[in-house]
Amino acid sequence: MWCDVRLLDLILPVRCVVCGASAEQLCTSCRYALPRLAATLCDRCGAPTAWPVARCRECAGRRLAFASARAAVAYDERVRGVVRAWKERGLRNLAAAAAEVVAGALRPPDVAALAFVPPDHARGLARGHQPAERLARELGARWELPVLPLLARTRPASRQRGLSLADRRRNVAGAFAPARDAPRTVALVDDVYTSGATVNAAASALRKGGARRVEVVTFARVVR
Repeated sequence: MWCDVRLLDLILPVRCVVCGASAEQLCTSCRYALPRLAATLCDRCGAPTAWPVARCRECAGRRLAFASARAAVAYDERVRGVVRAWKERGLRNLAAAAAEVVAGALRPPDVAALAFVPPDHARGLARGHQPAERLARELGARWELPVLPLLARTRPASRQRGLSLADRRRNVAGAFAPARDAPRTVALVDDVYTSGATVNAAASALRKGGARRVEVVTFARVVR
């Protein structure tokens, strides 16, 4: 199916996935209008806060395998449209646009390498591409950091969409394993930080593979 969608996208005029104007897949105006996250964030999970805190109510009391999480934009309807077009419609070039937004909003992480959250095998085949890996490789080129396939899926997982926080954690518990030895410092790349369950499970696997510090970098973040 994704092949048919990509063929249509090649035949039909290119239109911005946010405003519909005939331009790039994400036009310059819409790119700059995406909602950047506020400057004051939770030091650990990156949630917007009224004042600087080491842990916010969203992550306090949770055992987190990552040292910090940062995202470029808040997940609103415009960003939802970008992510859906990128992931479900197979508009792979949106990974480059997302990477431009991330690189413009976040400082390069002080790490030895970038890793990415591997997709569920069936969903990866259906999409025909791996959004998190593509984003990681685009960021690696901009930040001059190697991108390493450090993680593997151990089993399929149901979609996280619509699950409670507790169910999200159970759904991805043990879903990742080290694919090779990891360097001591790694930045883990994914498209969207929703509850942190997926990146936390993946970061835990990176720690088992030898990483001592894992930072999370995502294009977008759900703000509660």
